[in-house]
Amino acid sequence: MALLRPPRAVVFDMDGLLFDTESLYRDALAAAAGGMGHDMPEPVFHSLIGLPGEASRRLLLDHFGEDFDVDGLWDASAEHFHALARGQDFLKAGVREFLDLLDDLALPRAIATSSRHEDVAFNLGRHGLEGRFHAVSAKGDYPRGKPHPDPFLVAARRLEVDPVDCLALEDSHNGVRSAAAAGMMTVMIPDLLAPTEEMDALCARIVEDLHAAADLLRLSLST
Repeated sequence: MALLRPPRAVVFDMDGLLFDTESLYRDALAAAAGGMGHDMPEPVFHSLIGLPGEASRRLLLDHFGEDFDVDGLWDASAEHFHALARGQDFLKAGVREFLDLLDDLALPRAIATSSRHEDVAFNLGRHGLEGRFHAVSAKGDYPRGKPHPDPFLVAARRLEVDPVDCLALEDSHNGVRSAAAAGMMTVMIPDLLAPTEEMDALCARIVEDLHAAADLLRLSLST
């Protein structure tokens, strides 16, 4: 089944969608928490996926206590992450093919992420993808992070495309909420989080990978 409208642009989430980084972040946070004498329960990590920094800070303080050293956890987890990522190719299957398709179709594309611009640059550079996106909406570019619509609205504005004409690709629940609230045609490609009834209601489609998403785009542009 095709999308309601032929998309005029595509907006990608980053972590867990373009890059297989969520599992690396999970392991890095678990190692950092362990070094501080704490466990990082899987449900707590899952609740962090797709959240901006301040919302993540509040969640961690609620779980570990108000005196918990969140900044120390983040600093240590960043070191663990880069150690885990060093020398690895963590690009998701189908990314290069999807970007090649967008080149062939002359469709603009952007990234809308809760991560920092530095993280975007690191991930793109690590995989030779510099210059493959026309815009980036990252931490510091919008007043409210996911699940609010702001990250996707900024991306659409920078692409100069109406949000309703954008296809948004997301893997997280908070990301889907954000893209749907922005009015975009939202497709979920699950990573660590399984779809729920809420996701079914918010998404135009839920597909298994970026190859299936590319097929959906082709179909939507041919009908």
